[in-house]
Amino acid sequence: MAAEFRPVAPVDPTNLRPMLFLDVARQMMLDGDWSQRAVSVVMESHTGPGRFSFYGANQPDVIEEVHAGRVDVSILNPAAMLTMAHRGTGAFGSVKDVAAVAVLPHYDQLGFAVASRLGFTHLEDIAARRYPLRVSVRGSIDAGTPIMVDVVLREHGFSLADIEAWGGEIVRDQPMPNDPSRIGRLAAGEIDAIFDEGVIMWADLVAGAGAEFLALDPAHLTALEGQGFRRGLLEQARYPSLPGDILTVDYSGWPIYCRASAPDRLIEKFCLALIAKRDSIAWDIGGPTQPPLPLDRMARESPATPQDVPLHPAAAAVWRAHGFLD
Repeated sequence: MAAEFRPVAPVDPTNLRPMLFLDVARQMMLDGDWSQRAVSVVMESHTGPGRFSFYGANQPDVIEEVHAGRVDVSILNPAAMLTMAHRGTGAFGSVKDVAAVAVLPHYDQLGFAVASRLGFTHLEDIAARRYPLRVSVRGSIDAGTPIMVDVVLREHGFSLADIEAWGGEIVRDQPMPNDPSRIGRLAAGEIDAIFDEGVIMWADLVAGAGAEFLALDPAHLTALEGQGFRRGLLEQARYPSLPGDILTVDYSGWPIYCRASAPDRLIEKFCLALIAKRDSIAWDIGGPTQPPLPLDRMARESPATPQDVPLHPAAAAVWRAHGFLD
């Protein structure tokens, strides 16, 4: 029979060395020239069975790892991808055992910008002409974006692979679309289109690059809603260079997620740790010192925190007990 675990202090021989490595890894990731920023954390017991694994990066493949029980808690963007996994739709051919822990606020949409010189007004026009488009999409640092782009394209009768088969080119770029290597090449005619998210950084640059956003029609949006997307809107009030509001799909939310069957104690401890560290957790783009983690928003429905996947019961209980869920 294993001995009962009794820590001698909050920092004791059983966690002193592991915390050293966690702190060092955090500091290394704040270094601008350190590219290894995806992190796996494995927590094991010294006195008995028990092994829990966290994965801290936006990798869609980890959904399968969570479903299989090889990873316990992870995070991704957008919330729509977790919805698809929960339903077994869109990017997923079968239902995955997933539940939400919380959703970090993030308001965003997918944008489909195409050079005006090509004369396209809708995505299905590309399929009708089997046009060999030269498209810039996100590279391997955010593997989820091309997957979600493909879900939209397939609803319009083609895919990124089809574009390549027609003689086109899919350029997988790491920088955001506002980088000169992307928006500048669109303006120069070196590429024909940018399909990407993070529109707040590049929506107002599209017209100046001789391009325009293609609007998604209501019928296709209804079908995409059935797959797990929400309707999105590129608003002229937010992006003055647009000719008007443009219908698209939503790309909001960073859900922290787990298996629906994950142990209650693990998820309870995870949520309580978020509460305890809320003043020192970096959760948004910017410097290492940030506003407190917005826990009062992370379990409540809003455009920036879609709640289409049910919360794990233990997470819901913690948020409710602390006033973060009605």
